[in-house]
Amino acid sequence: MDDHNIVRNGVRRMLETADEMEVAGEAGTAEDAIRLLQDQEFDVALVDISLPDKSGLHLLRMMRTQKPAMAVLMLSMHSIEAYAVRAIKQGAAGYLTKDISVSTLIDAVRKAAQGGKHVTPELAEQLVNAIGSGGGAPHESLSDRELEVLKLLASGARIIHIAELLHLSPSTVTTYRARILEKTGMDSNAKLARYALENDLLN
Repeated sequence: MDDHNIVRNGVRRMLETADEMEVAGEAGTAEDAIRLLQDQEFDVALVDISLPDKSGLHLLRMMRTQKPAMAVLMLSMHSIEAYAVRAIKQGAAGYLTKDISVSTLIDAVRKAAQGGKHVTPELAEQLVNAIGSGGGAPHESLSDRELEVLKLLASGARIIHIAELLHLSPSTVTTYRARILEKTGMDSNAKLARYALENDLLN
């Protein structure tokens, strides 16, 4: 059983402890999730930031477009600093890390179902800082695609391999790399890798 299945099983068991909640569907990929949304209606969706086929942020945007009334909570192994502000800005109802307690998960789902947002004090501070400064950490200024490319570069993937994974031309990936280096103030893949590691951007 892979990590995604383990996490899904764990989340399902946690939610099933609440009498009024029903796990009405599960999907292992973004593509499967979108198909599921076409057949069923849901009050709340929990979306993993790291999916096999697309990023969770990409799926979040698709869900917000197709089902604007449905609340979306993001689930991640990454720290608050890595993706939370980006997710909230794109319409997420909250950002949960995978070490979350049962009570906090259930409270977050209840709040999201009622139209509220699950925002921890730490995340609230991050949001205020991001709004006040117009930015934050260097990676916050990257587009979602640039962030994907940064992660792959930092993990040691070559330009040609990244192009194949993201269905882009090598020259486009090279352009993304140049933008990433400029926005982060780095000048090599090695420095990008160190930055990604220090900022908890790698899976």
